[in-house]
Parts: sequence; structure tokens; C-alpha cells
Amino acid sequence: MRFLEKIKKGESVLGPFSKTSDPSMIEAMGYAGFDFIIIDLEHGPNTVLNAQNLIRAAEVSGTFPVIRVADNTATDIGKALDIGAKGVQVPQITTAEEARAAVSHAKFSPLGMRGVCRFVRAAEFSNKDRFAYFQEANAQFLILQLEGQEAIANFEDIISVEGIDVIFLGPYDLSQALGVSGQINHPLVLEKMQYVIEKCKSKNIKSGVFTDKIQDAKRWLDLGVDYISFSVDVGIIQEASKTIIHQLST
Repeated sequence: MRFLEKIKKGESVLGPFSKTSDPSMIEAMGYAGFDFIIIDLEHGPNTVLNAQNLIRAAEVSGTFPVIRVADNTATDIGKALDIGAKGVQVPQITTAEEARAAVSHAKFSPLGMRGVCRFVRAAEFSNKDRFAYFQEANAQFLILQLEGQEAIANFEDIISVEGIDVIFLGPYDLSQALGVSGQINHPLVLEKMQYVIEKCKSKNIKSGVFTDKIQDAKRWLDLGVDYISFSVDVGIIQEASKTIIHQLST
């Protein structure tokens, strides 16, 4: 997958959140060239049952399937990985203890204590060699979302936890935590982002951010952010539709 190829080269990767329930939409966005798709089970309408078909659609089009789970629980994280997610994104991480819990839920021993079942899609329903499966599973990406003032205050403790691949910050959440709500390009926000990026690099952890504006995405790329989540599929469709209507009516 192009996601892994770029990550290995130290290049930034780009992908949207997805709230659609249609595998064709995921597949089409993959063919368009997005490196990853975040299937949203926190704020989207999907369930684990249909998310596995969305993962299949991502794989068909060469796109890295990530699931954002609803909660930092063994059940939510384990199920997402069982159905074949190559990465799991965990929201509302505020302390190192919560980060360690996410690692434990996502990794098999000796890295964690993820519940073991080989009769799942990720293990080819027991067809895959068990030891190969355990090794492969422990290499899947773990993305932690830091949200709120407590997370910012505990940032250095959180990134000291072993097993984290990406630290993800929403600029809106960050602006609120810094007392400049909604001002995502405020100097305080940009300064903190640069601090987060540099600290993550020192720990060999990728940094990630959400944006829905091209100019802001370019800014984050220039700042060295590795994992850029650009907008949401339904929003992208709506904006494209509005552009077509505007262009044809003026």
C-alpha cells in the first residue's frame, strides 16, 4: 500500500475521515489517490458489521484502512482490528495511563494484552499461521488523539509510552485548549503544533492533524506534519457539488 511506502520514506500521508456507509464511496476515494481513509465509528453512523466491507473497499483500491473507534476500550479496539483495520485511531486520550491502556488493548503479548481470537477476518478466519498473525497484528498502526487542556499538559508523559505510532491533534481542540477557540492559525496554535511535531520526531512518533482547508493543509505539510486528515467524505462531496452548481449558474 502507498501509505506504508510513504511512511517508510518519511513522506507525509493524506486521507479523509469517512462517514459514508457505501463501500463504493470508499473505493472511489481510494482510486482518487488518498493514502488512507479513516472510517469513523465515533461520530459516524457505521457499525463494526458494515465497517468490514468498507475496509475491503479500501484494500481493493490500495488505500490504508483506519478505524476511529468510539471509545478507548478493549472491545472497541479489538473488534476494529479483528475485522481487518490496518490502523486504529483512539479519541479522547488525556493521560499517559489512557495511552498505555490503548496500547494494551491494541497489541498482543508481549506488547499488550489484546484479546486473542484467530477466527476473525484479520487472521483469515484461522487460515493464517497463528504466530505470523500475532507478529503482523502487533505492527498495525496505533493513532492517539490528544484532546483538551489535560492532554496538552500531559503531552510529554503521553509520548513516553511505548507502542504509539501517531499523535493526532485537532487544531480546533488545540485552539480551545490554548484559549483561542476557533483561531486555528493563531501564533499560539502554530507554536504548539511545531513543539508537538519536534517532540514526536524525537521519540520516532509521527504527528497528525485534521484540516478542511487546502491552505491550512499546506501549512501543516510545511511544518512537517506526517499524517494529514483532510476533511470528511460527505463534506468533500458537498463542496464539490456546490462548486459545480456555482460554476454553471454564473
